[in-house]
Amino acid sequence: MRILISGASIAGPALAYWLTQYGYEVTVVERAPQPRKTGGHSVDLWRPALDIAERMGVLPAIRKRSTATERTLAYRPGVRRPALIDNTKIFTAVSDRHIEVMRDDLSEIFYDATHDTAEYVFADSITSISEHGEVTFEQGGPRQFDLVIGADGLHSTVRRLAFGPESQFTHWVGAYLAVISVPRGMARDGAMIAHFDIGRTAMVYTAAHLDDARVLFLFRTERPLDYHHRDIPRQKNLLREHFAGLDGHVPRWLAELDRTPSFYFDSITQIRLDTWSRGRVTLVGDAGLSPGPAIGASTSLAVVSAYVLAGQLAAAGGDHTRAFAAYQAELEEFVRRSRAFARGMAKTLLPSHRLGLTMLVNGTQLATRLPIGLTRWLATLSSQGVRLFDSFPVRDHQPRTF
Repeated sequence: MRILISGASIAGPALAYWLTQYGYEVTVVERAPQPRKTGGHSVDLWRPALDIAERMGVLPAIRKRSTATERTLAYRPGVRRPALIDNTKIFTAVSDRHIEVMRDDLSEIFYDATHDTAEYVFADSITSISEHGEVTFEQGGPRQFDLVIGADGLHSTVRRLAFGPESQFTHWVGAYLAVISVPRGMARDGAMIAHFDIGRTAMVYTAAHLDDARVLFLFRTERPLDYHHRDIPRQKNLLREHFAGLDGHVPRWLAELDRTPSFYFDSITQIRLDTWSRGRVTLVGDAGLSPGPAIGASTSLAVVSAYVLAGQLAAAGGDHTRAFAAYQAELEEFVRRSRAFARGMAKTLLPSHRLGLTMLVNGTQLATRLPIGLTRWLATLSSQGVRLFDSFPVRDHQPRTF
């Protein structure tokens, strides 16, 4: 069985790994001219995703690339001294197994684990998909595949071709994020420097193996902004406008916008479809399941969805109708809860009033001062809370002979 995957970031290579393990012939097509090895923000891998990475044999490489950001210096307007937050204690309380890694590092690790077993086609993109599996491309000639899987993110081409315009399925949560690369000297090893304000947050961090630092900007607006997702100059101007007047380190970070080698800007948007599959086409990761980048553990969900889809295809012996239905049934409730968590997290991380800001910073600092056993117990009180992402059971899918 020949399977085409669109997208070579996280979900695509993870899916390629498991499909080739089950004996499928896999091609991955990627719009970028080469594997993406620069830029991007840090992402959290929770226990289910790390269990899957361990089964893939890539967990040592992920541990080696961990950001190891052990503490946060949290500034807010009107308070001279920053609050000191122990990140390791927070993560230990909310997860039995957690690693923070740069998104581009994780993508490279997954690509390295699959480029010898799957075919990768760079600098190309899908233009049409027929109901019988014929696929046309911008650059290459038409090819025939048994299945086509969209792993191409929030602005998925596969989703648009198979399901319709993006606007039908996107649900904006009221916030935006941006990431830029800045000189490494602007960050401290092992520490994040963060500035919190009403409706906006900016933070810088690095890792021992990086030769740069990354600044993450998050901000809320009352209504959607007017811009195209490929209009970089407009996005940079919007970022400057929404962080104007925030003092401390932020003006220096914004000054790097004109010379940064890497820039990312997008809405924090959830993708909601009644069905993730149509005919020979289905979706994984942010293309179909996005709870919201940066606030809903979308990277862990991408890894988990790739693993589950491949496993269900193997268990069904390649019967995609059965496999696609079982894939959605296994993940649907977890995805729904992840989206609900993300909507709440957007309000918590980007408070709309001064009291919320004070509670965010002081409450997090207080949590790191409590005994770890008490903090862990408090974290377990809500099934919809911060331990949600450790709750998904990673099943063994037994492949049928085909």
